[in-house]
Amino acid sequence: MAINWFKYSSPASFYSLAGKMIPIFSITTIALFVMGLYTGFFVAPTDFQQSEAYRIIFIHVPAAWMSMFLYLVMASWAAIGLAFNTRLSSMIATAIAPTGAMFTFLALWTGALWGKPMWGTWWVWDARLTSELILLFLYIGFMALQAAIDDPRRADKAGAVIALVGVVNIPIIYFSVKWWNTLHQGATVSLTQSPKMATTMLTGMFIMALACWMYSIVVVLMRTRTIILERERHTTWVSELQGTA
Repeated sequence: MAINWFKYSSPASFYSLAGKMIPIFSITTIALFVMGLYTGFFVAPTDFQQSEAYRIIFIHVPAAWMSMFLYLVMASWAAIGLAFNTRLSSMIATAIAPTGAMFTFLALWTGALWGKPMWGTWWVWDARLTSELILLFLYIGFMALQAAIDDPRRADKAGAVIALVGVVNIPIIYFSVKWWNTLHQGATVSLTQSPKMATTMLTGMFIMALACWMYSIVVVLMRTRTIILERERHTTWVSELQGTA
């Protein structure tokens, strides 16, 4: 039987669907984090150059990947909401922003922890570090702008504009190590070249990246449900839902 996915574009239908998906993705998230952390911190071999300090990359690299990927996803949903005036799309974009900001902060923080023993300093105004910091400001700006506007529809449109403008920063982050002579090391994982690390290390990193993605799905679904209840609180279905809760 074919599933009519378009019906889930309605906040009421999506609220119900998200409630069913959250437990599944939550269990998957926990399992993947346990596997990834165990592989990265106990199974992966010690790096011959960086010793045990390199293990921070099992958190740093997935967090950096997610910071960029979530921004693109957020901007895409915001663009759909702006172009087609779909309420749910804008709600999802709003729900993604705090998680993206969290991963960006985590990438910067773990990068500083790694940089101190490797570079001898917590921070340098390196092209990649600076552009990643700008990404954090873009997330904060998106959330602050929406919070400053009382009308949700106007807030969604204003946020969509800043989200779309900020997309230009993503390729700058990714290609900064190629475009400029930066202190930050080049890409360890590439689609066009062989991996520059042991298979066990690469496996642990990919498991952690998948765990971060599953975590993002869980918290975004939970936050979207909260936003739906807040914005749809005057509707009949929310009143009925709260009456049966």
